[in-house]
Amino acid sequence: MALSLRTTRDGRPRKKIDRNHWLYISVIVAVVAGVIVGLVAPQFATALEPIGKGFVSLIKMMIAPVIFCTIVVGIGSIAKASTVGKIGGLAMVYFLVMSSFALIIGLVVGNIIHPGEGLNIAGAQYDAPAAEATSTQEFILGIIPTTFFSAFTGGSILQVLFIALLVGFALQGMGERGARMVEGIRNFQVLVFRILGMILWLAPIGAFGAIAAVVGKTGFQAVISLGILMGAFYITCFLFIAVVLGTLLYVVTRVNIFTLMKYLGREYLLIVGTSSSEAALPRLIAKMEHLGVSKPVVGITVPTGYSFNLDGTAIYLTMASLFIATAMGSPMSIGEQIGLMIFMIIASKGAAGVTGAGLATLAGGLSAYRPDLVDGVGVIVGIDRFMSEARAVTNFTGNAVATMLIGVWTKEYDGQRVREVLAGKIPFDETLLTGHDHSATPAADAKEQASAEVGAGPAATVDTKSLDAFRAQAEAEAAARGRS
Repeated sequence: MALSLRTTRDGRPRKKIDRNHWLYISVIVAVVAGVIVGLVAPQFATALEPIGKGFVSLIKMMIAPVIFCTIVVGIGSIAKASTVGKIGGLAMVYFLVMSSFALIIGLVVGNIIHPGEGLNIAGAQYDAPAAEATSTQEFILGIIPTTFFSAFTGGSILQVLFIALLVGFALQGMGERGARMVEGIRNFQVLVFRILGMILWLAPIGAFGAIAAVVGKTGFQAVISLGILMGAFYITCFLFIAVVLGTLLYVVTRVNIFTLMKYLGREYLLIVGTSSSEAALPRLIAKMEHLGVSKPVVGITVPTGYSFNLDGTAIYLTMASLFIATAMGSPMSIGEQIGLMIFMIIASKGAAGVTGAGLATLAGGLSAYRPDLVDGVGVIVGIDRFMSEARAVTNFTGNAVATMLIGVWTKEYDGQRVREVLAGKIPFDETLLTGHDHSATPAADAKEQASAEVGAGPAATVDTKSLDAFRAQAEAEAAARGRS
C-alpha cells in the first residue's frame, strides 16, 4: 500500500495544521529574521521602522469599535449573569476582585524589574500635540464628547468608553427591545473582530519591521530586554498560579493546586498546542461537573469567567505597558499607572479571549493615558505570541479555581467526590465529550444534579431555563471568539 502525505500509516486522514498555527510560526520566523537583519545591517533595519508603524496604525484604527462593542456586550452579559441568582452575582464580584489583583501584581513586578531598561525605541513617536498639564476638573470634563458620534472620531478612548457605558446601561433597562439591540451590536462585534483577524495576518510583516528597527538602533540589548520581559512574565504567571491561586484554593477547599492541574493535564496540552484557552472550554465544563461541582455553578461560572476572569491577560497588559513606557524613555508616573489599571479593568472585560483584542486593549489604554507611547505596541507584537501560552494557561487555571471556590461558597460542592476524583478513584469518562451535548442538558438534570450533591446543603434557587439559555449562549460566544 502506497503511503500518502494526506493519510497516516493506518490509512486515517492526517490532521490539517490550523491556520493560526501558520500565523504563529510566521511571527516566530519574522522575529528571528528581524533580529538577524538588525544585527547584520543596522542602517537598513532602522529604515524598516515605517513597516512596524503602519501595522500599529491599523491596530489603532480598530481600538474604538473594539472597546465600544465589548463594553456594551459585556454589560449585557453581566445582566444575564445577575438573572440566575446569587451564583452569578458572587462570580462577578470574585472576577472583578481577582482581575484587579492580577493587574496590581503586573504593575508591582513591572516596577521592580523595570522591563525595557536600556532599550531605545523613542524614535517611534506618536504624532500628537505636546501634552499640557491639566487639572482634575479639566480631565473629567474632557471625558464628555462634544457630540455622541464625535467620541469615535476625536481620538479619545475615554470618550468612547464613556459612550459605551451609557449605551450598555441604557440597553439594559429597555427589556426585550434592548436585548435585540444588544444582539445587533454583538453581530457587529463579529464583523469588527473579523476585520481585526484580517489585520493580524499582517503581524509577521509588522513584527519584522518593528523588531528589525529596534535591534538596528539598540543592538543585542534589544533581544536581552525582550527576553527579560518574557521571562519575567512567565515567572509572574507561575507565581500567581502557585502562590495566589494555590493558597486561595487550599484555604477554601483543602485541595492542592498542582493536584487540580494534574487532573486537567489533557486540557493544558490542548491549550499549549492552540495558544488559546477557548479550545478547552467544553472540556473544562465537563470535567468540573465530573469533579463534584454542581451544574448550575459550572454552567454560570465557567462561560462567564472566560470573558471576565482573565488573570493572565491582566498581568500581560500592565507589564507590557510598563515595558513600552520604559523602553521609550518615558516611564509612567504612579498616577498614570493607576489610571491605566482602572481603564484596563473595564476595557479588558469580554475582549481578551479574542485573538488580537489584547493588543487593541493595550493600545487603547495607552491612547487614553499616554498617546505618545502607542507606537511602542509594534515591538510587543513581535513577542506577543511567545507569551500567549502563559496567558492562556493562567486564564484557564484561574477559571478552574474560581469554579471550585464559587461551588464551596454557594454550598454546591461535593467535597468527598472531589477527593475521590483527584485521587483517581473515579476516572473521567472521555465519551462524555463525544456523545453528550452538554449545552442541551435538560433543566431537570440540572435540578437533580444540584440537589444530589453529597453534603452540599440546600441548593441555590436557580431559574434553570434562564441558566440553560445563558450557558448555551455564553458557550457559543466563547466558541465564536475561538474561531475568530
